[in-house]
Amino acid sequence: MTAYWCENIWLPDGVAQGVTVHAEDGLITKVSTEDVGAERLSGMVFPGFANAHSHAFHRALRGRTHADGGTFWTWRDAMYALAATLDPDSYLTLARAVYAEMALAGITSVGEFHYLHHAPGGRPYDDPNAMGHALHQAAADAGIRITLLDTLYLTGGLDGEPLNETQQRFSDGDLDRWWSRAGTLDGWALHSVRAVPAEYLRPFAELTRGGVVHVHLSEQPAENEACLARHGCTPTELLHRHGVLRDNLTAVHATHLSTEDIHLLGGNQVTACFCPTTEGDLADGIGPARELVDAGSTLCLGSDQHVVIDMFTEARALEHGERLRTGRRGRFTPAELTAAMTGHAALGRPGGAIAPGWPADLVAVRMDTPRTAGSAPGQVMLAASAADIHTVISDGTPIVRDGVHSTLGDVGRLLHDAITEVWEAAR
Repeated sequence: MTAYWCENIWLPDGVAQGVTVHAEDGLITKVSTEDVGAERLSGMVFPGFANAHSHAFHRALRGRTHADGGTFWTWRDAMYALAATLDPDSYLTLARAVYAEMALAGITSVGEFHYLHHAPGGRPYDDPNAMGHALHQAAADAGIRITLLDTLYLTGGLDGEPLNETQQRFSDGDLDRWWSRAGTLDGWALHSVRAVPAEYLRPFAELTRGGVVHVHLSEQPAENEACLARHGCTPTELLHRHGVLRDNLTAVHATHLSTEDIHLLGGNQVTACFCPTTEGDLADGIGPARELVDAGSTLCLGSDQHVVIDMFTEARALEHGERLRTGRRGRFTPAELTAAMTGHAALGRPGGAIAPGWPADLVAVRMDTPRTAGSAPGQVMLAASAADIHTVISDGTPIVRDGVHSTLGDVGRLLHDAITEVWEAAR
């Protein structure tokens, strides 16, 4: 049994001071005001954060895609070049470093939207899930939980365009072969309506009924335009027609939505995962987050291509996007932003509350840094960055102390070495 005394803490009924969290076997057993000589956690303590949308290998693109302007589609070309280099060993090395960076940022659960399945040319590895197993191992090494969202990817576009050379690594060829490989994994994803023909949508929905399901939705106007031309409806309407919109679905991005799309998503209690720093980096646009919540959706956050890994930055970008879009402040309360940062339910996992029976996940943030000094504890998420986190506890085990990963050490060096290796392979 362990215990942590928290100077300030985010509890389900608000911020409190001088609270002790007791934990055993990875779960919180008691939250009390007694001081029992527990380990001291100074500053402000939050529940562990959830990164609901990750493509781990995209982290190697950070700081490398901005020359000569470019578009989402030219960025995608660089991503394909990177994807072509990876194998299970190099992906383990890269993903371990990426997940360690997430641990430093207070993330205790990640949803990995995984479509880099096979060897070049689409040839399965001897172990057909070797790449997914590398990701599981990487998360375990970093001390965080992973929901591997194995992704169905069949075509290169809405008109059935053939897969390009790199995309062949993403595909099992048909739905049955994908399910025979992926059916026992943590959760599943439709890559997008671009990559999965309409005739597969309902069978996919039936296969994955009751599981954790994610989909990229209306990230780019071009996707909507192509869907309207092909099917006479928006991507959201197409998913609705084929029974995909359910309360087990998380729609990632959900940027370019009609009023009817918003009502369909909210009415079906679909979760919306916004990735504001990626959506800004790729010039995707600003989605209707407030309208989705008001219509019945729940919000969570992801770092997607990892232009930053910082859930405070994502939460602020969510709020600031709303302010820029509407000209009004205070679109989301601090409590709503904290709920979005701790959206473990979208990953099919408990988490997001410091209360008995919940995972013993704690994130301690310094209140005396140049960024946080003077902030009210209950509003520090509007001032802090990942660099202000000093301690992270996952399932009752400290994985970060004094801003350093407890087992992997120098995460910057791990990232440098892993990213250098993959780009050298791409030459």
